[in-house]
Amino acid sequence: MTDTATLEIKADVSIDDTGTVTGIAWPFGKPDSYGDLIERNAFKFAPEVPMIVEHEQRQVVGIWNSHTVTDKGLEVKGRLFVEGIGPAREARRRLVAGSMSGLSIGYQLHEHKARPEGGRVLTNLTITEISLCRRPVHPDARTLEVKSILEGNSMENEQKNEPVLEQKSDPVASPEEVKALRARMDAFEAKANRIRGANNNHPNGDNDNSEKKALESFMRTGSIAEVKAIASDSNLDGGYFVLPTTDLTIRSLLTDLSPMRGLAEVVSIAGSTYERFYSLGKRGAQKVSERSDRPQDTATPELIKHTYGVCEYYAAPTTTRTLLEDAAIDLSSWLLNNVVHDFAETEGEDFMTGNGVDNSPKGLLTYPTASEKDFTREWGKFQYVAVGATTPNDTQITDALIKLVAALRRPYKGNAAFLMNSNTALRLRQIKDANGRYLWAPTGNLIEGIEHPLFGFRVEIDESMPEIASGATPIAFGDFRQGYVIVDRQGIRVEQDSTTRKGWITFDSYKRMGGGAGDFNAVKFLKISAN
Repeated sequence: MTDTATLEIKADVSIDDTGTVTGIAWPFGKPDSYGDLIERNAFKFAPEVPMIVEHEQRQVVGIWNSHTVTDKGLEVKGRLFVEGIGPAREARRRLVAGSMSGLSIGYQLHEHKARPEGGRVLTNLTITEISLCRRPVHPDARTLEVKSILEGNSMENEQKNEPVLEQKSDPVASPEEVKALRARMDAFEAKANRIRGANNNHPNGDNDNSEKKALESFMRTGSIAEVKAIASDSNLDGGYFVLPTTDLTIRSLLTDLSPMRGLAEVVSIAGSTYERFYSLGKRGAQKVSERSDRPQDTATPELIKHTYGVCEYYAAPTTTRTLLEDAAIDLSSWLLNNVVHDFAETEGEDFMTGNGVDNSPKGLLTYPTASEKDFTREWGKFQYVAVGATTPNDTQITDALIKLVAALRRPYKGNAAFLMNSNTALRLRQIKDANGRYLWAPTGNLIEGIEHPLFGFRVEIDESMPEIASGATPIAFGDFRQGYVIVDRQGIRVEQDSTTRKGWITFDSYKRMGGGAGDFNAVKFLKISAN
């Protein structure tokens, strides 16, 4: 199964005073009502995971900017756009009232297997969105706590610092409301069944509503007699008519997004900088005999501090007020989704090639490299493995890949992956041994796609990686979660400006984030050089 699927599952959700939403999007150890389980290492994530309502793609109300697999399950953290858009405020109101208290994940399924008890075990999937939902399939999927997002701004049904009681069902309508609703439905049905003139009661119309009548007849009775009666003789393929229709969706051209946000460690901070320390781990223990003196000055581990700042990413899409009000499509949601995509493309480039100026991300490819192994190499440099030639053949590349895997020490191999562009992946896919068997194929045969492991490790494609050329480092291998850190000050914030330029609506959108290298021992590079 490769189509996008949606599951509702047990979700513990809370909102703190800064507007950050946290929860468990998928708990381990218990299947959902369809009988499906997800393995712990099955999760991959889109570069930006939007927070939407009831899987309605036009209802983007926030952004999920952190996700961690723990013993409890898939823990996620995000933020509602309560300062900028109305749907986000409405979503918050419903969370506080308890009428919407579940989480639902949307994903692209890559691999799965059957469960003996029924259902499936999902082994490889990509999370594309996480929704706030009202009716989760899992009976335990309910909100535990909702707190004030904006200090001092109490909203309807809000209980500050107190848990919202579990809702067992949706709000119940009164008998009067049900009666009124039934009366309206009866009126609509009577009007739909009313006999109309052949000219639609227009004196100058000459049977101008035949298609509409045929469609209504088909919808009410299921009969296709009137549909066939109006079919054109020139319709050689025998298809039915299609009424003039406007597609109310905007189809975006797909672009390549960086996988680094899914590979690296993502940290959310409340200030303007983030600091962490690394220990070089110098050993000081010595062997002594029973009566020998104990030295009082053994070696002390050296600490190295890394500091990560954040810079601002800004976009301001603009449209006219008239177009925004009159358009049949939801232009505002489309503009906001476009901003999210734009930010993802820009930050993805910076994660690989950014210069780090003014607290912007410093790209993984901009750090120096050296051939010395770990603990002998100067800190601040990644290790490279030379391929042995400036124009390597297939055998040299294969041997160098084996050395590259061997150069990464055991503590980092559990979460290791290859990173390369699609042209490099194509070159590796075409390498054969003397018996004509492909290097990169688990069964010895060419299998379409690049999802299969290379030397037992998964491969990620990033078009920002360089091509195979003299002096280049086209392949990276290692634990990128240890080797690169992404720092988020906040999610994307949107403010609607309708006063600066009369008659125009500007969506002031911005986010603050940074990034840089972490553990320089965690990632290795294959270098196209003789030594």
